[in-house]
Amino acid sequence: MNIRPATPLDMTDVLALIQELATFEKEPDAVEVTVEDLVREGFGANPLFNVIVAELDNRIIGMALFYNRFSTWKGKTIHLEDLIVTESMRGTGAGYKLYAEVMNIAKREGVRRVEWVVLNWNDPAINFYKKSGATVLEDWYTVQMDHNGIEQFSQSK
Repeated sequence: MNIRPATPLDMTDVLALIQELATFEKEPDAVEVTVEDLVREGFGANPLFNVIVAELDNRIIGMALFYNRFSTWKGKTIHLEDLIVTESMRGTGAGYKLYAEVMNIAKREGVRRVEWVVLNWNDPAINFYKKSGATVLEDWYTVQMDHNGIEQFSQSK
């Protein structure tokens, strides 16, 4: 198994993994991003994210998508947006290797925190993260405003 930086040619496989994750998270119709979006936003002059992939026998079986953020308390941080291994390859160590590589990148870049969200019903992931030394913050809520909310808010001013 090989962990490597993704290329624009990998984005079709990455999008398939994103869709698989959305289905796993019980939101199969939520994915709006396209291959073209991923290529444009991840590989242009000012990329908005990084992607690493797990590859086995020249086939992408997993990916981790992450980006830099800035914390007013910690300074430079990394947000791990998604880490997914295709269902048939779970339990092979691919997820651990992707996770470990994100942490290695964080260490090399001198970031002070890596953060991500996990659904409260995803016990295998929660247990894995806790076992790895991560802290699961149960007293914080993730807050989002979608496109419709942004439009409504903008019009209410």
